[in-house]
Amino acid sequence: MKTFLFLLIFGINTAIAQWQPFQFAFISDTHIGSPNGAAEEDLRRTVADINNLPTIEFVVITGDITELGTDEELKLAKQILDSLHVPWYVIPGNHDTGWSESGGLSVVSVFGYDKFIFNHKGIVFIGTPSGPYLRMGDGHIPRDATIWMNNQLSKIGPNQPIVFLNHYPLDPGLDNWYAAIDALKKQNTIAVLCGHGHANKAYNFEGIPGVMGRSNLRAKAAIGGYNIVEVTSDSMLFSVREPATITHPSWTAIKLEKHNYGTAKSFVRPDFKVNDSFPQVKLKWQYASEGNVISTPLVINDLVIAGNSIGAVDALSILNGKRKWSYRGSGPVYSSPASEGNKIVFGSADGFVYCLNAENGYVLWKLKTGKAVLGNPLILNGKVYIGASDGKFRKISLKTGKEIWHFDNLGGAVTSTPVLYKNKIIFGAWDTFLYALDTANGNLQWKWSNGSAIRNYSPAACIPVVKDDVVYVVAPDRFITAIDGENGKTIWRNNDATVRESIGLSEDGNYVYGKTMNDNIVGYKTSKEKQSVSIKLNAGFGYEHVPSMLVAKSGTVFFGTKNGVVYAVDDELQHLNWKYKIDNSMVNTVNVITDKKLIVSTMDGKIVLLEVQ
Repeated sequence: MKTFLFLLIFGINTAIAQWQPFQFAFISDTHIGSPNGAAEEDLRRTVADINNLPTIEFVVITGDITELGTDEELKLAKQILDSLHVPWYVIPGNHDTGWSESGGLSVVSVFGYDKFIFNHKGIVFIGTPSGPYLRMGDGHIPRDATIWMNNQLSKIGPNQPIVFLNHYPLDPGLDNWYAAIDALKKQNTIAVLCGHGHANKAYNFEGIPGVMGRSNLRAKAAIGGYNIVEVTSDSMLFSVREPATITHPSWTAIKLEKHNYGTAKSFVRPDFKVNDSFPQVKLKWQYASEGNVISTPLVINDLVIAGNSIGAVDALSILNGKRKWSYRGSGPVYSSPASEGNKIVFGSADGFVYCLNAENGYVLWKLKTGKAVLGNPLILNGKVYIGASDGKFRKISLKTGKEIWHFDNLGGAVTSTPVLYKNKIIFGAWDTFLYALDTANGNLQWKWSNGSAIRNYSPAACIPVVKDDVVYVVAPDRFITAIDGENGKTIWRNNDATVRESIGLSEDGNYVYGKTMNDNIVGYKTSKEKQSVSIKLNAGFGYEHVPSMLVAKSGTVFFGTKNGVVYAVDDELQHLNWKYKIDNSMVNTVNVITDKKLIVSTMDGKIVLLEVQ
C-alpha cells in the first residue's frame, strides 16, 4: 500500500462533471486469522486473481480484515495484500477493533492509516474506520474520524462525485449512521459501499444508493469471491468474481447522476423525548471530548478525569464540566483511571502505565510494558494491579512505579478491572480464561474456562463479583457462572436468562444482577446451590449487548445501554425509577457518586453529570 492521503493533490477540490471509465475490485470481510486457515487461502487466491486481470486499476477492502485484530493477524493480512500489483485501500471493521489487543492502534501502525481519501479519474473515494472499540456494541464511526470526514468533505465542491466506504451499512446498526448520511447528503454522493453482512445486497440510504459486498470467505462454497465494479459513463455495475474461474453477470447497478438530496423529506433520527418523561433527572453539564471515551471516568478532588481515543486525559471541574488540565500521551487511553491519595493511574495503548498528579496532570512516573495497556488498574494499599496485552499481569508500587512482580502466561489482552478476593487477584483475559493470582507473589492459584475454545467467548469484558467465597462471572456465551473462589472449580452455571457480560452485586450481597440481551434485568440469589432467576424487571431497553456493569447504591441499580440511555431501577427489580438518554452510542459503566449524582460517559465522547432531584 503506497498511496492514500497524499492523493488529495489530484484535484479533490475541483468540481468534475464527468469521469473516465474504469474497473476496480471490491473486497470485504476477509477475516484473516479465523479458524482453519481457509481465510488466508481465500485472500491469496483473490490477490493472485486480481493480479491476472489487467483491467483492475485499484482495490478497496471494506473492513473485518482480520478475525480479532491481533498484531499477527494484521501483519499477515498486509503481507498478503502487499502482493497486489495495483494500489489498494483498506479500512477496519468491528472485528479489527472490537477485540483488538492494541485498542485499534495496530491498524494504523501496520497499514499506515485507518481512513483514506483519493481521486481516481474524476471520482473521489473516501473511507472511514468502524468500531465499536474494545467493547461489544453497535457499529460506530469514531469521533475523530467523523471530524476528519467532515473536514475533508468541506474541501470538496458540490458537484464532485463521491463514493463513501465504511464497514457498516448506513443504517441503525451503526449508532451514528445519521451523522454520516447528513454529511454525505450535502455533497454529490453517488454511492456508498460497505461490508459486514457477508452477502451481496443493494441498499438505499435515505436516497443515497448503496451496495454491500459479499465476504471474500468461501463459507460453504468451494472457493471465496469478491466483486468487480465497472464504472461506465452513466453506471456502476457490480459483478461477482470467482477467482480464476468466472465473472458472473452484473447482479446490481447504480445509475451515476448528479444528486441534490435536499432536506425536504424527514427521516428517522435518535429521539430524546424520553427525557421529558423523567423531569426529576437533570443534565447539569456536558463535555464533548475530541475522541471516543471508552472507560469509566474517575472522580477525585472535585475533578472528573477520563481518557479518550486520541490519547488525551482530561480533568474537568465537577461543578461545571470545564477543563482544568489535560495530559496528552502518544496512544489511545481506554483504561478507566483509578486513584489513591493524590495519584492517578491508568494504562495507554502506547504501552505504558502512567501515574499523574491529580492536581495538575504532571507525570509522576510511567512504566513501559511490551504492548498496549488496555486494562483498568486496581489500587490497594499503595500497590497497583493491572493487566496488559503483552501476556503479562503486573503488581506495581504506586510510590515508585517499579514492578513488584508479573505473571507472564496470559494468551490474550486484559481489558477489564481485576477484583480482590482474600489473598487473590482475579481477572479475565481474551484467551478464554479467568485467572486468580496470589497477591503476594503473582503465582497462579487457579484459572477457569467456560469450556469454549472460541476467544470471542472469553470472560474478559465482565468485571467479576464475589460473595461468600463464590466468584460470579458472565461471558459472551450467555451463561452466568458461580465459581469456587478457593480452587476455581465451577459450582453452577445457568443460561435461563441469557445474560451477557454485564453483572453487578446488590448492596446487601443477596443478589447478583445481570443484563439480558432483550429488555430484562434479572437477579440471582447468591448461593452455592444452583440458582435460576429469582427477580426480573422488563426495563424496555430492547436488544442489548454492551458490557456496562450494573452498580447498586442506596436501594437503586444503575446501568447503561448501547443506545446512550442510563437506567435506574429499584434493587428488588420491581419498577423503573427513571431513564435518561445522553446520545446514541454505548454507555460505559456508570460512576455512581451518590444515588442522586452520577458521572456518565459514552463511546461518542460525551461526559455528563446527571443529578436526580
